[in-house]
This record gives sequence, C-alpha cells and structure tokens, in this order.
Amino acid sequence: MRVAITGAAGLFGQGLVAAFSTRHEVFPLTRADADITDAEAIYAALERIRPDLVVHPAGIPDIDLCDADPANALRVNYQGTCNVTESARHLGAGLVHISTDAVFDGRKTTPYVETDPTAPITVYGRTKLQAEQAVKTLERHWTFRVSVLFGPGKTNFVEKGLRKLAAGEAYRVASDQMGSATHTVDAGLKIMEVAESGPHGLYHLANQGACTRFELARAAAELAGLDAEKVIGVPDALMQRRAPRLKYSVLEMGALRHAGIALPRPWQEALAEYVRTL
Repeated sequence: MRVAITGAAGLFGQGLVAAFSTRHEVFPLTRADADITDAEAIYAALERIRPDLVVHPAGIPDIDLCDADPANALRVNYQGTCNVTESARHLGAGLVHISTDAVFDGRKTTPYVETDPTAPITVYGRTKLQAEQAVKTLERHWTFRVSVLFGPGKTNFVEKGLRKLAAGEAYRVASDQMGSATHTVDAGLKIMEVAESGPHGLYHLANQGACTRFELARAAAELAGLDAEKVIGVPDALMQRRAPRLKYSVLEMGALRHAGIALPRPWQEALAEYVRTL
C-alpha cells in the first residue's frame, strides 16, 4: 500500500512511520509539508501522493496547552481532522485516526471498553471526541484510542524522567493515575495489521497490563540503572497542572480480540526494550 502519515515528526508519527515502513511505501507528512488546518494544503499534499491509506496522528496532544487555548485546540484537533477526512474521502483512501483515552472521564474502576459512554473532562478530550465523530462519516475508517506514549525519536514521559535522574534531579510524577502504557512502534505494528485485514471501526490499543505513572517511571529508572528512589510519587491533586487528569483510564482491547488479532506484548517488555535503545 501507499501510506501517507500526518504528524510524521511527532512521537507517535515516528513510531507509525517505522512500523508501516516494514511492509509498505510510506510518505511522511510534517506540518511543514502540509498544515492539516489548511484544507487546500492537505488535499494538495495527499493528491500528489495518491495514498491507499492515510494514517492521522497529527494534532495537539498537550492537555494543558489545549486547555489554555481551546479555539486552537478545536482548530487543530477537530477541524484539522475534518480536513484530512474530507481529503481521504475525495481520494478514495482509507483513514486511520489516532484518538485518546481522554474521551472518558476516568471515574470507572474497571477497564474501559470500546462501547463505554464517553464523557471527556478536558478541552483536549472534547476536541478528540469531536474528531472521532467526524471520522465515522467515512466508510473505510479505523479509530484507535491510545494512552501514555513512549518510544524512539522524540522526548516523552519516560525519557524526560530518565534525563532528570541522570542529571541527579528528582522526578515528581502522579502516584494515583492508573492507566495503560503504549509503546509507539508496538502500537504502529498492530495498527498496520488491523488496517491490512481487520474490520473497520473503533479499537482500544495499548501494551498489555496497567500501571500508574509512578510505577512506569520507577520501572524505567530501574531498567536504566538509575536511582529509582528519586522518582517521587505525588498525589495528582498536588501536581499543579492546568487541566485535570483521569484517575483511571485502563483500556480493554476487546475489538482487537474480536478481530482475532494478538494483543501487544506487556508494557514491561516493551519498556525494557525501549530503555535499552536510549
């Protein structure tokens, strides 16, 4: 397949490029190549490529930044996705959209399934949910909700902590946010597998297992041979952040199971491999 990937310079974008390049002809698109908020620009870029599939992780993933500027978050996360969706429709391409666990409110105490009601509590979550609804108007679409990302190519939650610890600094992280962790290349390979042969629709996707941000950061420190005692667990309420975070956002991957696709490996295995590459 000819695969165009938006947001190719981003954390997940780089993982998706690495995954899809193993079997397909990939055309990475950065903001400099085509700004998704410019309908004409993104259509022109995709028309030149004539992709069979568009993979769309581009957007503003920073929860606090979205909260600080809701209009821009709507313009990029929602309207940008509308532009990509319409371009894919006109070109007859399938569309993979990357969404988020932030479409939920975090009040459950058992894993979220694809059919659970959505109730986003942040601007980021609301704009991503609106984007999901726009993508559903396309016949050939797949939407993947992912959680805490780590992987090669760009600074992320795990790498940020390891850099602080290596410099002798403490790393303060929330101790009471339970969720799923997602290795970008692992997720990219599963997305590719679904797009090649799986049913259209909505999927939850993460590495297997659940952990708090504290457990993830401390495990990374131990794997890197750094002082894990300097990873300091702090209640989320004391983290002094602009937008609220989900207390619980573990993702159940029922749609993958139903499609007969093996789940990604446990987050501990993916994390160990990632830390070895740093």
